[in-house]
Amino acid sequence: MKTNIVKILSFVLIPCSLFLTGCKDYLTEIEPGTTLLEDFYTSTAAAVQNVTGCYVPLMWEYNNTYFSEWFIGDVASDDALKGGGSTTDMADAYDIENWRTTDQNGLLLNFYRAQYQGIGRCNMALEYIEKMEIGIDDDFTPEMKNRLLGEVHYLRAYYYFRLVRVFAGVPMPLKVLRSSDDWGMPRASVDEIYGQILKDLEFANANLWLKSKYPEADMGRATKGAAQAMLMKVNLYMASKYWQKFSLSKSAADCYKDAKAWGDSIITSGEYDLCPKYEDNFTVAGENGIESVFEIQYAEVAWGDYGEGFGFTAGSFTQILMRCRNSEIGGGWGFDHPTQNLYDEFEYGDSIRRDVAILVPSTDVVPTYQMLSEENYLGNTMVNNKYGMYRDPADVGGGYGKWSLHASRGPLNNKQIRYADVLLMYAEACLGVGDAGTAKTYIDQVRARVGLAPVAVADDATLRHERRCELAMEGHRWFDLVRWEGVAGTGLKAHMDAYKATESTEVQHHIQEFVAGKHELFPIPQEERQLNPTYMEQNPGY
Repeated sequence: MKTNIVKILSFVLIPCSLFLTGCKDYLTEIEPGTTLLEDFYTSTAAAVQNVTGCYVPLMWEYNNTYFSEWFIGDVASDDALKGGGSTTDMADAYDIENWRTTDQNGLLLNFYRAQYQGIGRCNMALEYIEKMEIGIDDDFTPEMKNRLLGEVHYLRAYYYFRLVRVFAGVPMPLKVLRSSDDWGMPRASVDEIYGQILKDLEFANANLWLKSKYPEADMGRATKGAAQAMLMKVNLYMASKYWQKFSLSKSAADCYKDAKAWGDSIITSGEYDLCPKYEDNFTVAGENGIESVFEIQYAEVAWGDYGEGFGFTAGSFTQILMRCRNSEIGGGWGFDHPTQNLYDEFEYGDSIRRDVAILVPSTDVVPTYQMLSEENYLGNTMVNNKYGMYRDPADVGGGYGKWSLHASRGPLNNKQIRYADVLLMYAEACLGVGDAGTAKTYIDQVRARVGLAPVAVADDATLRHERRCELAMEGHRWFDLVRWEGVAGTGLKAHMDAYKATESTEVQHHIQEFVAGKHELFPIPQEERQLNPTYMEQNPGY
């Protein structure tokens, strides 16, 4: 799948009806020789190509500015500072880091629009592939048609999940928007969004194939296991105190029960396991392996579509965004600096996960004057190791610290769901239904992989510590904090205030007051509200 999905990036042509920007529905006579959209859907290959195009917006990280989701998931949390060359480098991310975000934030605008590009592609694929007749060629069997529709339902759910956890309720088109009259619609409620996500994922689960059934060329496509993992994840979100405040029609108890059931399904499938070596998850050679449940696919290729609009590339910008700024060991831009607070979270003996997540440049490698001028962001010189400084598979010398440098558009996939994440979500679901014994079993399984002793007891604090360390610098932390409302029941504001107190005076000078009831969400971009002024009210406090 890695090769297939990046090849299609520049070549999928999406008609005017896809984009949610108000194309006119002109009633004109069709000219002779005109190719209609329906004429494209005449083979299995065409349907597969259309579905592959639905994955592409997941890859996008740049339009008018960089908008990788980790700028929210890491930088808004206690795991990371923005980094970069200075506080003015990526000002939009600086605002997210320091609770200064407004509805003019370009990072959020581009993130918002990229998800709707994906939703638009999914809606078109669902409409036209559904109309395709079985037997249109030898490969278009009922099983293939349902699998393709399952992939698209999964992806639409994924795009809406990305939106709801950043903005809460958003407009929810479920069909192709063919005219400007279709564009004006109210924000769907959080309950409606989550309900549709569950509906799409349940369809996906019923129709997708197991990972083992896909040929090697299709590794990376949505699978039954990916749908089950997302069903578990979405139910855990819905079970949380924060999201239950939105008057969800499904109770927390039912959400925990269903999350555990979906976890049972994926764990007993036998399709996944933990990599023997934790660090192998973050190498090119380890992509789409035994621990991979769902990854965003990238490739290092000689071509791209740089300058052509959203996406710009078949590779990921994350590598150069995160790499050390020092040319001797990185030559990147130094964003997403791990915090001392995160470094200190790792217990004694957890050096494998800590050192894979966090690189502390040595003055033996980077001269002190360069460390202070290049790596220093508000006194912090640590670097994200997982995606910024990954090991090349040809580097048989082994060990983290001997790195291969890649171009600005790197090949390393983004691991959205790892099996370790599944096991920890399952443990969380078990705690939610009162089964601490089973929760302990799966927490201990994750710890054993890196040589850590079993926990004394499985509880919320243990689970949250384990998630933070296992998934450090992978973009999960902020969204976990919101749904948990902080740690030890103190509330998210109290947690973020406590984190602020651990930072240097220099960092504290930039952080504004966290406002409960406001900063758990981000503002709907003003440009989007102007496109839909009748219906698009702003989030509270903005």
